[in-house]
Amino acid sequence: MTDVVSYRPAPEELSYTFGGREPVRRVKPGTIVELYTEDCFGGRVRDVGDLPSVVCEFPYLNPVTGPIHVEGAEPGDTLAVHFVEIVPARDWAVSSTFPHFGALTGTHTTATLHPPLDELVWRYDVDVAVGVVRYHARRSDFTVELPLDPMHGTAGVAPAAFESRMTIVPDAHGGNLDTPELRAGVTAYFGVNVPGALFALGDGHCRQGDGEVCGTGVESAMNTVVILDVIKGAATPTPRFETDAALMSAGSARPLEDAYRMSQHDLVTWTANLIGLDLLDAYQLISQAGEAPVGNVCDPNYTMLAKVAKTHLQNPSAYDGIHATLRTRAQEYLATR
Repeated sequence: MTDVVSYRPAPEELSYTFGGREPVRRVKPGTIVELYTEDCFGGRVRDVGDLPSVVCEFPYLNPVTGPIHVEGAEPGDTLAVHFVEIVPARDWAVSSTFPHFGALTGTHTTATLHPPLDELVWRYDVDVAVGVVRYHARRSDFTVELPLDPMHGTAGVAPAAFESRMTIVPDAHGGNLDTPELRAGVTAYFGVNVPGALFALGDGHCRQGDGEVCGTGVESAMNTVVILDVIKGAATPTPRFETDAALMSAGSARPLEDAYRMSQHDLVTWTANLIGLDLLDAYQLISQAGEAPVGNVCDPNYTMLAKVAKTHLQNPSAYDGIHATLRTRAQEYLATR
């Protein structure tokens, strides 16, 4: 029988780094884990009058739940994380603009003499039953319903070499990737750097556009279910995602073109190894059949994804078909809950 572990952290148990923390739980490979994650503001921004600069304290932003030690995971292995379910935990969510954070404002690395953007907060109504979030403009009466599409902006494992990274930084260990592709039904693959992998998760969004252009999604606490499993002896150089229909590779770096190159390089080499193509044949195929979804374009590193439909690769079996196995177990869990 599959083990099921539930964990809801107290506020003082939330983490703000990948690495540098003792695990909050230890689980066996294959365990189903039911988690509560807080929003990127730690639940402190609740209405339009709650400015993050007033109610939040840097660096206590973007908390994650974890880390979770997965028994038997060792450097050189891959942690498979299947997202079974992601459900908003509240009937409201928030987003914001910041004076010196986001893609369309001056920042400390792109200094300008232009006035900084206003700090504003938007509160969204979240209707899980109907499957929408309701946007309300701050400076007019305009409103619109947007499809609910829950995802996690931040997920990953501990970095290597005793390193500790702020949760806002995306890199080869995962972190704040902020890609809408990290939704329910996806299996994420993270290369293991330390014993137990030390997986952590947070930064739930009710939805987010590609790029997270203003620096925040529709930020929400989440009730999320994942299955954690270990693929022995399989190295994964950068986060990868698999759905029923597609394979994806993530790259995080600055400038954005290097993140793009990293993601494309991994997808090309992964494809070549997976289906036995010559490297340049794989390069040609991905050039014509691939997509390039944008992750975050605001954080200390930017994130790009490279994506290809499995049908273009004649439906290969990545990591010995573990995605299909975990999908079946997820469906069994949901059916018997």
